[in-house]
Amino acid sequence: MLTDLAIADNAYFAQHVTVPGVNGTLNAPNAPWILYGGSLAGAQTAFSLNTYGGDADGLLWGGVASSATSKAVLAYVQWYDPIQKFGPQDCVASINAIVDKVDLVFESGNATAVRQMKAVFGLETIADDRDFAATIAFPLGGPFNYPTNTWQELNWDPASGSDDFWNFCTNVTNLDAPENLTQVDYALAQYTGGEPWINLGNYANYVKQYVIPTCDGAPINSVQCFSTQNQTYWADTTNSVDRSYLYTTCTESGIYQAARLNGPTLLSRVVQVNYTQQWCTWAFPDGQYNKVPPTPNLDLWNKYGGYNVSAPRLAHIDGNQDVWLDLCFHSNDAPQRYSLTPQDAYLHPQQLITGAGHHWDSYGLGNISAEPQFIRNAHLWELRVVKTWLREWNATKDCA
Repeated sequence: MLTDLAIADNAYFAQHVTVPGVNGTLNAPNAPWILYGGSLAGAQTAFSLNTYGGDADGLLWGGVASSATSKAVLAYVQWYDPIQKFGPQDCVASINAIVDKVDLVFESGNATAVRQMKAVFGLETIADDRDFAATIAFPLGGPFNYPTNTWQELNWDPASGSDDFWNFCTNVTNLDAPENLTQVDYALAQYTGGEPWINLGNYANYVKQYVIPTCDGAPINSVQCFSTQNQTYWADTTNSVDRSYLYTTCTESGIYQAARLNGPTLLSRVVQVNYTQQWCTWAFPDGQYNKVPPTPNLDLWNKYGGYNVSAPRLAHIDGNQDVWLDLCFHSNDAPQRYSLTPQDAYLHPQQLITGAGHHWDSYGLGNISAEPQFIRNAHLWELRVVKTWLREWNATKDCA
């Protein structure tokens, strides 16, 4: 219902908008409305075209959906897959191995070992094991929110991105770390059969140096810092602008970041869908006019087609290193995408940008020639697609 209303707003706006000083016809369907959106807005672009686009009688003529998260799932364990695949492999291997050992300690039920493990990271006061697991994953990206920049915040344009992820991995794999850090690798070996936790000292030191200071002095086991276990905080309707996004995930789209139960994982396996679902229950208690379902109604999102959402003149453009890729048109779980004819390449355009992250085509430079080639050519592709649509519009109206 929420998404239905959002895309209905797009159609209504196109039909009724007025712009001071413009005397020409701007309203749909008498003008060629072309939408553009990235990420959640990309999904709404795709859903809008699917519902209000179509033939010459459609309200919306075309749309470009960039990294459109059009597929709803409950547990989105694929979030960390691009990091596993494309991240520095010595860093990735270190984190995978450390997380395996973290989970062994949790599974042991040894309260002393758990406290000691948390203390290595300077997080001994965090009461909830899932909060601890999410906190040490923050440099990679934790569920829903994180205080440092991650793989998702990488960008081809330094002015729009951050090198925090690369700095994190450089620190974790530092071969010249001082002895006081390398000795930490043995601090928990008694709980793993004498096997050291390679690069644990570097990892824990990064958390202490760069993650904990983001609390700005607030108690570590508080909602102002790393604890999420406060029902009153979540129920506060003024607590943040993230509340509307959380409502969307709680009711329709799901996509709760969770750990894979089998195989390598960069996020501890104690983090599963119940972690995020608890926030939904606390944030949106039953009221007179609203009731959040016990689990998101994914059909309200997927009814538009999921990663197969389609409409005439709906373009899909994604990045193959995007953490959200497997919710998008070019998902690894989707069929192989081909443009079989020149006509199909403009009626149902699709482009996968090699080496790109989350809606990287949304960023640009005033000096186009200074953009990296793979971005510049993505922009040129979008321009050709939209020009073709406009020529088709003009030809349709000339014949009318």
